[in-house]
Amino acid sequence: MRVVSLVSFFLMVVGAVNWLLVGLLRFDLVRWAVGRRSFLGRIIYDLVGVAGLTQLTTFVTRSVRGQMATATGEV
Repeated sequence: MRVVSLVSFFLMVVGAVNWLLVGLLRFDLVRWAVGRRSFLGRIIYDLVGVAGLTQLTTFVTRSVRGQMATATGEV
């Protein structure tokens, strides 16, 4: 599970950098790297989206576990 978390974190960072470049410079790194109408580009965008959801799920799960441990006195 650690490998999945690391890969999803890396993809989420790539997505964040890409959106930063789009917002600041109107430069889409993914389209530049793989082409405008590339099927591979769609796959990359899909993987970045899944990675974001994976990281969100991990964050929420850890937060709930932390709250439960705090409520029961466990550390």
